[in-house]
Amino acid sequence: MSALFAITIKGKVVDEGGQPLVGATILVKGTTQSTFSDENGDFTLANVDEGAILQISFIGYITRERKAAPQLGTIKMELVIGKLTEVTVNAGYYSVKESERTGNISKINAKDIEKQPVSNVLASMQGRMAGVDIIQDSGTPGSGFQIKIRGLNSLREDGNEPLYIIDGVPYSSEVIGYYNTTSGIPTPTSPLNSINPNDVESIEVLKDADATAIYGSRGANGVVLITTKKGKAGKTSVTASASSGIGKVTKMIDLMDTQQYLEMRKQGFANDGVTNYPDWAYDINGTWDQNRYTDWQKELLGGTAVIANMQASVSGGSDLTQYLINGTYHTETTVLPGDFKYDKAAVHFSMNHRSEDNKFKFTFSTGYTAQDNLQPETDISRTARNLAPNAPALYDANGNLNFENSTFQNPLAALRGISTAKTNDLIANTVLSYQIAPDWELKTNLGLTDIKNGEQRLLPSTMYDPAYHLGSSNSAMFSSNTQRKSWIVEPQLRWSHNFGISTIDVLVGGTAQQQTTSRLYQFGYGFASNSQITDIASATQKSIFVSDETQYKYQAFFGRLNYNWDQKYIVNLTGRRDGSSRFGPGKQFATFGAIGAAWLFSKESFLKDNAVLSFGKLRASYGSSGSDQIGDYQYLDTYISSGLNYNGAIGLDPTRLYNPDFSWETNQKLETAIEMGFFRDRIFFTAAWYRNRSSNQLVGIPLPGTTGFSSINANLNATVQNMGLEFTLRTLNFDRNSFKWTTNFNISAPKNKLLSFPGLEGSTYSNRYVIGESTSIVKTYQLKGVNPQTGLYEVEDFNKDGMITSLGDKKVIMDLTPQYFGGLENQFQYKNWQLNFLFQFVKQKNYIYTPNVPGGSFFNQSSDMIKAWQHEGDQVPFQMNTSGENGAAVNAYYNYLDSNAPIVDASYIRLKNIAVSYDLPLHAIKGVHCKLSLLGQNVLTFTPYKGGDPEFKYTAYLPPLKTITAGLQLTF
Repeated sequence: MSALFAITIKGKVVDEGGQPLVGATILVKGTTQSTFSDENGDFTLANVDEGAILQISFIGYITRERKAAPQLGTIKMELVIGKLTEVTVNAGYYSVKESERTGNISKINAKDIEKQPVSNVLASMQGRMAGVDIIQDSGTPGSGFQIKIRGLNSLREDGNEPLYIIDGVPYSSEVIGYYNTTSGIPTPTSPLNSINPNDVESIEVLKDADATAIYGSRGANGVVLITTKKGKAGKTSVTASASSGIGKVTKMIDLMDTQQYLEMRKQGFANDGVTNYPDWAYDINGTWDQNRYTDWQKELLGGTAVIANMQASVSGGSDLTQYLINGTYHTETTVLPGDFKYDKAAVHFSMNHRSEDNKFKFTFSTGYTAQDNLQPETDISRTARNLAPNAPALYDANGNLNFENSTFQNPLAALRGISTAKTNDLIANTVLSYQIAPDWELKTNLGLTDIKNGEQRLLPSTMYDPAYHLGSSNSAMFSSNTQRKSWIVEPQLRWSHNFGISTIDVLVGGTAQQQTTSRLYQFGYGFASNSQITDIASATQKSIFVSDETQYKYQAFFGRLNYNWDQKYIVNLTGRRDGSSRFGPGKQFATFGAIGAAWLFSKESFLKDNAVLSFGKLRASYGSSGSDQIGDYQYLDTYISSGLNYNGAIGLDPTRLYNPDFSWETNQKLETAIEMGFFRDRIFFTAAWYRNRSSNQLVGIPLPGTTGFSSINANLNATVQNMGLEFTLRTLNFDRNSFKWTTNFNISAPKNKLLSFPGLEGSTYSNRYVIGESTSIVKTYQLKGVNPQTGLYEVEDFNKDGMITSLGDKKVIMDLTPQYFGGLENQFQYKNWQLNFLFQFVKQKNYIYTPNVPGGSFFNQSSDMIKAWQHEGDQVPFQMNTSGENGAAVNAYYNYLDSNAPIVDASYIRLKNIAVSYDLPLHAIKGVHCKLSLLGQNVLTFTPYKGGDPEFKYTAYLPPLKTITAGLQLTF
């Protein structure tokens, strides 16, 4: 047996074009001994055993292996395009190659994110990931997004958020602020706006048990891993970019013009037998000009939002230390009339360092974001759709707001009420690691988050008609101040050993985390002057809604065992023992775990080097993860100050009953999948089937009214199942000379079902859920149509009792869960040109926009309402118009609203994103790279839906915007 000798290795790493690759990693396989290539692509690695295997890797390129020799010469790297299995993905506590992954993980990187003119990182994920359904809450700047990873697991609306991890630090997605201070958007302020998309290197979404069980009680709804950008070795690089653009509402609703509207109104009064129009019917009694027409959607929502973004970064370093500092400023106005604005500034810094012997490694990253959002306190989108088309002008002859002698409620007056939100967010992470022996590594992850949010909703007396003579003593303000701090410490020990034909990798660790949240929600009324309205101390009446501080403590031990036999058979075991302060004594700890396995059948002898099949893998996983998303102190008796003075003392009101017995929601996850690559992975296909069953549901159990409480928090033996299929396809269609064309396609078909719910029929949930149906159903009446004789809507009397009642006749089930959704992306590259576009598609049902009052009322209606019933015998889709005096017609209309008729096909195909860029040659300026870009978001929408934007859930709020931006980037 020959002895091994230590040698020094030298070599050079270049790309496909022969240009040096700076920062490529050269690793001695089976050890942590490594180095990096310098600015010329050269590297030197000393004290390497003769006969060792070197792995040369670089992000975006296929990993190469070479046998150690003093002179390796030039190593040409090949782009990973066409070899997806070589991509490394982040699985949270560890990284794994795509080919060896046993769990289900979707990924997008910075190149995908940079092509999209978005301010919220969740927007960049829409349509790009199988099984990940994301909906934008509103087109108002700074609004949030809803994300569902493989469906809704919890019966609680606030219990379906995934776990967010930024550089190893958990980031709470619990809302900040108070709903009363943000009425201009449908949901409270989302903390995820603080994540700056320009700072993100990659986003991985963990979905199945194998991927999520290591996060235990927080992984039931999936895990979103966000990795920020890091510096790379090489000479100092400076990048500066600027972009600006515009935003417009994607789609308006087709409403009646003045003549159609007035005819509708006349019919309504005539049908009610009213011949003399009442004094308040200004639109039709001659008070307002009946020849006037205003498209109020265009007038109030048809403005242009102006968007600007500026960014600068500096990066570089040696093979031992790398750094990156990045600064971003984003500003955005709205489409509404007025000076409303959203500003966001962010700075990000990271530094990596390793010792010369490569045993000690240090990584530090931090980001600070400041947001300042000034928006209307009320969304006037509903007003724009309801307002009579012959309503008066917004301004009088003197340029003042026009109230038309107190007959007109000017919508611009409502915009004098404002909502402000100022958020400052700090997140910091440090990772220290040391190789204590050749196969042993000790690592510690340290993290800190600190978010401060201050909001005010201001309602000055100037919002109202001056004729009412309301002074500032009628002004009001709502105030919200929230601060949330958390820290985390995670020591970890890893042992990895290569036995030749097999490899074993063991990871054990622990987590200690603490989060403290303090809140102060106040109300003030009556001010000496409107100039004092932001100072609650100046209010004559003051109330405190909430003033508290909560603390969340969490600890856990986790582990992973991965065994790889001959790179063909892989088993992955993960587990976690969790403890949470959100549960009572005896219920605070739980254990979660999973097993995943993969068989790389393409490496079997009978398929090896197959000319067609280049990669094939079967994988499966089963396990459990949990959820403690219930808020703090939910199991305790809790009280709130009554605010009432009794004999000189302020009393307490009970708000929650004690129940120490409720515990974790648990999600059992099962998945099987196949992954195949053909023709050197030029065609790569995956298919996955999953079944998740969430049980031990935490809900409010109804109580008798005699207890003084409507419900008590408890576990219910109800089970929700999410089952579905996911498919992805990637093809390298053309790659020759200077032209390259790739396609990415994904489609998901989810199915949500309530499997069990003991005592459902006798509970308060009986009108909401049906066993065997989705948890997103709506129980409705069955619309029979318009009776040709009476002209009224009729719904089916299912129980034949002669009455229409909710309990007896709402028997039609409408499922609002998307049947399928996905995306189709194409990427073209020709010389210095790049073109990328993504089509997002969804098959779904949704409510059509329908006013809350019947046709004929003092509200504009859809232009389709010209087909309303007029004469006996009419066969029409809409009932007779009524001014509101016909009680039977009004009641029939409300039955119509509660029927299946307003729920229509809201499927759509949308050109979600398009990006065109050109690398401009600057031959006269050596070392300078210039890139021009044109980006679009929500560009075109194809849909049969007539209710505005089909993606949008809230028809009473501003829909998402179509944005177009142009940008310039310089790199020195």
